Amino acid sequence: MRADAARNRARVLQVAREQLAAGDDSLMLNAIARLAGVGVGTVYRHFPNRHALLEALLAESFQQLVREAQVAAADEDSLAGLHRLLRFALGRALDDAGFAAVLGSASDADARTSAMKAELDHAVAELLDRARRAGAIRHGIEADDVRRLLCGIEHAVRSGDNDAKYAEIYLDVLLEGLRPPR
Repeated sequence: MRADAARNRARVLQVAREQLAAGDDSLMLNAIARLAGVGVGTVYRHFPNRHALLEALLAESFQQLVREAQVAAADEDSLAGLHRLLRFALGRALDDAGFAAVLGSASDADARTSAMKAELDHAVAELLDRARRAGAIRHGIEADDVRRLLCGIEHAVRSGDNDAKYAEIYLDVLLEGLRPPR
């Protein structure tokens, strides 16, 4: 990437972060272009849509989630690692609707996002395999199932009154449901 293109991209990301920090999560690409002092075409060249911009803004957060999953996968107590990872991921998703949208998205705009999701799924698959071998979770649950269920909990909490107590209740229901049938 040329130096001026890199500067423009960084400026667009900075303005988008400022918009989010100010409480505006619309991420209107035309408005961001105007505020960043660049042409609309420049913004669309770097970020063809709002989702692509969200992915770029959340790359660091996703990398942190991947690290958390890798730590959880290495935990001696696989069930405790899974609980900790799910609480971390749900907390992040409830704190940031954009994070939840990218986590739950069936397709990615950027190959780096796809690669991070693959790393995440790999670590979660290792964790689930260890938990299955320990008899802690049922067979047939895969990493993408866990991601979908977690996104469902995030949606359920947001569609209610967004009370954190429901997040804990729903997460406990999920964890209980992951256990092998009695």
